[in-house]
Amino acid sequence: MTYPDIKKSIWPLLTVLICITALTFQSCKKKPRSDMGKILFDKTQNKVFKDITPEGFAPVFQKVLADENPKLSNSKIITAWYSQHDNDPIFVMNHLPNNNLKALCDYLDNSTAHGLDSRIFQANKIRFLLNTICDKNAIKTTTEAYQDMATLEILVANTMINYSNALQFGVMNPRKVYANYFTATQHPDSLSMTRIFGITDMKSYLDSIQPKDPQYIALQKALKSGESAPGLSKEETQRILVVNLERLRWKNKPTENRYVIVNIPNFELNLIEKGKSTLNMKVCVGEGRNKDHVNTLVDYDESDKIDRPFSHETPQLNSLIYVAEVNPVWNIPESIANKEIIVEAEKDRYYLSNKNIDVYKNGHKIEDSETINWAEVKRNPDDYSFKQQPGADNSLGKIKFLFPNKTNVYLHDTPAQLPFKKEMRDVSHGCVRLEKPLDFAHALFGDGPKYDTIAKDMQEDKVNPTELNLPKKVPVYFTYITCWADDNGTIQFRHDIYALDIVLYAHMQRYFSA
Repeated sequence: MTYPDIKKSIWPLLTVLICITALTFQSCKKKPRSDMGKILFDKTQNKVFKDITPEGFAPVFQKVLADENPKLSNSKIITAWYSQHDNDPIFVMNHLPNNNLKALCDYLDNSTAHGLDSRIFQANKIRFLLNTICDKNAIKTTTEAYQDMATLEILVANTMINYSNALQFGVMNPRKVYANYFTATQHPDSLSMTRIFGITDMKSYLDSIQPKDPQYIALQKALKSGESAPGLSKEETQRILVVNLERLRWKNKPTENRYVIVNIPNFELNLIEKGKSTLNMKVCVGEGRNKDHVNTLVDYDESDKIDRPFSHETPQLNSLIYVAEVNPVWNIPESIANKEIIVEAEKDRYYLSNKNIDVYKNGHKIEDSETINWAEVKRNPDDYSFKQQPGADNSLGKIKFLFPNKTNVYLHDTPAQLPFKKEMRDVSHGCVRLEKPLDFAHALFGDGPKYDTIAKDMQEDKVNPTELNLPKKVPVYFTYITCWADDNGTIQFRHDIYALDIVLYAHMQRYFSA
């Protein structure tokens, strides 16, 4: 068969396939609701709704949507969905007749149980429109009917997205709230938000998005009880619960079976394996701006929403521990060198040698630090650097554990053991000091030659540091939680040492009142 013959024989077949495809597409495309008026009349018994049609509704809906657009939290998603679905009032048609929208209002009213202000979900406005539409004598014309239907539809769509996002992801983006926040956190995307348009059973959906975490439920119960924590007023207790409920809604929690977690306000580290702590120890964290707990959640103002971290505060982060360095060298940060090391060295010319600290000028070691002209150093601080060599006085102790992060913090040993006897342990320059570093090394490395090397080298004053890679990288999380339920169900409260509760609460109040 020649090419022209093949072409002639295939063409009729292609034509048939194209026609079938077109017919299939047309048959799959959702048709406008021809029974819109009947459904609404059956529900409301208002004769005005008998004259309602999709064709009459569409232009009114488009105008109302355009007018409301600036007020919508997710206007692009809402506009795109209705544009692609022929302006179908899916919430009014699918959920008004079976009273699902009234049930929605009940859930919105109960948002205070989550520490949220129900006003942000506009339950009263939704309920007012519902009552107006369902009152057989309230609406007098089709124009009024179209207007109220469109307003209700858009309001419910926007509220459903906002409520779903709030319960599943929180109302605040922690990256926008905190200056020292470096924890991977999920946020709602367009796909998750458009799912609300596919809801068939409203109550089942609303039940499904209620947080189920036992910690969350415990804090909810404490919030509802309205009791005061020891040493705190009822008002402050409630506000601490509110901000920690918000933190629990953030999608930033560990998902791994094995991970290290440090709760900064509790000065504690835990190694979690399959949901249980297999190693627990005290830690010292960075010094904070609210060390003496002078600032509380009772008194705050608009300026408190601006996060102004103290330079030594330990950041919130997540990363992977990948290496341990035994007998480490401490490359002293410039800020510490300028504010502390140089000051002490200028007062005592033997300070550097006693602390085993070497000084470098433009990368070259100064052999006799006692002869340094400190006035010259102060004039040209960028030319000088400081390193503390391994030894008993090294500020990092005998071992440090490294993980990539933007702030150059790590976990490490320390020769300063006295702070571990204190309740408040916010004393470091930002890194986390470990109470039991050898136990921590054993937990990470397990039995074997690497751990044996660590245990041996930590007992010796070796000049050269030893680096040992972990057999498997271990996730690490630095978190900031000021209240939680312990194993006995008792709510524990801790001081807001970095005033991060105050910052978050100020942001939430501004959002609620907007």
